[in-house]
Amino acid sequence: MKTMLAVMVLVTSTVFSQRFDIQSGSLKNLKGITQYNVTFDYNDLTVHGFDSEEAYLLEKMKKREEKGHDEDFKAEWFESRSRLYEPAFVNYFNKSFKKGEIQVGTFPEAKYTMHVKTLWVYPGYNAGTAIEPAKITALITIKETLNPDNVLVAVLFEKSIGLEHELGNTLGDRISWAYEKLAKNLSMQLKRFL
Repeated sequence: MKTMLAVMVLVTSTVFSQRFDIQSGSLKNLKGITQYNVTFDYNDLTVHGFDSEEAYLLEKMKKREEKGHDEDFKAEWFESRSRLYEPAFVNYFNKSFKKGEIQVGTFPEAKYTMHVKTLWVYPGYNAGTAIEPAKITALITIKETLNPDNVLVAVLFEKSIGLEHELGNTLGDRISWAYEKLAKNLSMQLKRFL
């Protein structure tokens, strides 16, 4: 019976744990680093169920064309990156280190850069009684700022599911909550090496 319980706990913890994969380097290489310049990259991202981001935007804009909101949707899609997603990641990450042990932000003078490349987005939905959180897949690469070929670690986080919030549930909100989850998952890994 105890063996069965142990197996169930192991399976449950594996299923609910964050999916990440070290692509190169090691998280141990980050020990002692206290500040990162953070950059974000959305080039070539794909949206769930579409061949490309452009295909997603075309379909969503076409649905809004009659009401004249097509260009508004497109503008909000791109503006949400700097207005919502990036601050959500930075703020959540920095709050994870209550004593300021590690900080990320716009620190161009920092010795190391944390590059967050979004590869895949599932926008989720809010259909009144049915709500599905957003998810993102991102590759986080940490490298020397002045020598970007010197990669300390590259970590792929797959399908980070947006954190739940009671207020707001717009497309931008949902995706920003996935960036919070991404920051949470990364900070959990980095805390292991403080």
